[in-house]
Amino acid sequence: NIGEDLNVVKELWTGEKAKKAGIVYLEEGVRTFTLRNGARFTVYATPYQPEFCNFAFPYRREEDRFNEHAQNPIPDSPKIDILLTHGPPAGILDRTSRGDDVGCEHLLRAVRRCRPRLHCFGHIHEGWGAQRNNWIQGDSARLPVDQQQMLKDRCAYVNISQGGKDGPLEGSSKPLVFGEETLFVNAAIMDVNYEPVNAPWLVDLDLPLTEQVKG
Repeated sequence: NIGEDLNVVKELWTGEKAKKAGIVYLEEGVRTFTLRNGARFTVYATPYQPEFCNFAFPYRREEDRFNEHAQNPIPDSPKIDILLTHGPPAGILDRTSRGDDVGCEHLLRAVRRCRPRLHCFGHIHEGWGAQRNNWIQGDSARLPVDQQQMLKDRCAYVNISQGGKDGPLEGSSKPLVFGEETLFVNAAIMDVNYEPVNAPWLVDLDLPLTEQVKG
């Protein structure tokens, strides 16, 4: 039974067929990717999340997986462009239908150090949405979503690049300042009833170029 053999499941994403298809399986740690247009970005990814309803990849809430003494700590700013985690940091798109904020305090502390351009996560289905934080000013704003535009685009689209003046969401038209701001996206596709009704997110953002392209 393939559903009971973790090695078989992992092989689907790490085997030769997956590699030929261009699939990169991200385990906990840092990876850098270069795109065909010469843009380069560095990702820190982790599947782990604080224990919650006996879900997968749990750690004790008092455990700090992401800071100074962790096995794979999240690097300081400006080393990470995109942070990809299982669940949200504390207080950011992490409220359940019962009104509980269940994000990770240690992850929040790490994100404050890291200040990535984008932090994408899921796990808390009812927290779906996007929020823009300014670390310098200490403020944040939830990005409103136009339901009709989202249906037309077949996604929730945010443009925080230098050419972002036409971004359809309020708060997405001003280019993001790397090192000063982070866009948080809870991209959970499922709603609280496990129905796949939440729209995917499409984010335009500026990325650094390789030295060859700069030259």
